[in-house]
Amino acid sequence: MIKAAIVGLGWWGKTLVEAAQNSAAIRFVAGATRTVTPEVEGFAKTKDLRLAANYEAILADREIDAVVLATPHSQHAAQVIAAAGAGKHVYCEKPFTLTTRQAEDAVAAARKAGITLAVGYNRRFHPEMTRLRDMIRSGELGTILHVEATMTSPNLLFINPAHWRADKSETPLGGLMPMGVHAIDGMIDLCGPIDHAFAQSFHRAAPIDADDTTSILLRMKEGMSGYLGTMMTTGAGFSFQVFGSKGWLRLEGLTHVAGASSEERRLRLFGTCKFQPPKGEGKVWQAAALDVTRAALEAFARAAAGGPAYPIPLDQVVHGVAATEAIIRSAASGKVEQVA
Repeated sequence: MIKAAIVGLGWWGKTLVEAAQNSAAIRFVAGATRTVTPEVEGFAKTKDLRLAANYEAILADREIDAVVLATPHSQHAAQVIAAAGAGKHVYCEKPFTLTTRQAEDAVAAARKAGITLAVGYNRRFHPEMTRLRDMIRSGELGTILHVEATMTSPNLLFINPAHWRADKSETPLGGLMPMGVHAIDGMIDLCGPIDHAFAQSFHRAAPIDADDTTSILLRMKEGMSGYLGTMMTTGAGFSFQVFGSKGWLRLEGLTHVAGASSEERRLRLFGTCKFQPPKGEGKVWQAAALDVTRAALEAFARAAAGGPAYPIPLDQVVHGVAATEAIIRSAASGKVEQVA
């Protein structure tokens, strides 16, 4: 049993704690957050969490084996490096870091310290993503032509302008960091490294100064094309589709919506699935209601305890950061940008 501390007790930090309830692999025993409110204190009491004064106190606590970071994106690299120095395993929420250099430095610190470092791309853990991966690798979908995803959320319609997620330096290009990086990670997992990107991103309906509409064209090193669209001022939705010469497979579901119930955020990420071959009837089915957040946390805990390695390779995580950097550069330059 890995004893963990949650760092950051906003709506997603609380969801992570709820996902691990009664797990045999990981248990949250402490927490730290920038602002301790009566609501946070009540949550901590209900979940039997000790609230530490700060992150440094968490790292100094010998009872704690691991930290789970649900903190602003810009803090991740320094927090990972500090945890590695303290010998704590780290589960870091996505996006991992905002720059490739930060990602490389954090990974290097983790490897030097010999700790487990995991990034929370939890959608990889759903059985339908495993099915899609197997279909691609076995050749069942034939030659892969194109992969695309659309991720939408209403969160910018209701966001507090003072919240860190409203800061463009934390969330450039609107939905790219809170949602789109999941799709980028999936594309890298299924189709390999990304070669170059072209992006446009702008403001349409958000009540704050933030991009809410972003579209991105990608080309993978293996030759297939890709598309990612994110919108932050419409109904919540998720679709991920791979087109091959022997048919296409489309996965639909929801995104993490602030204010939705914990169960909805954890269990409804995948819903209707569709497969259509070039000839013959298509198939439609419903995905299992699996808690992928719990699955990711437990995979991390097993790796930290000496079991199987966490199944998302760190070189793919770093490449994902490099891809997002290229996308951001492209939106600014108006040109195709190579992924470093």
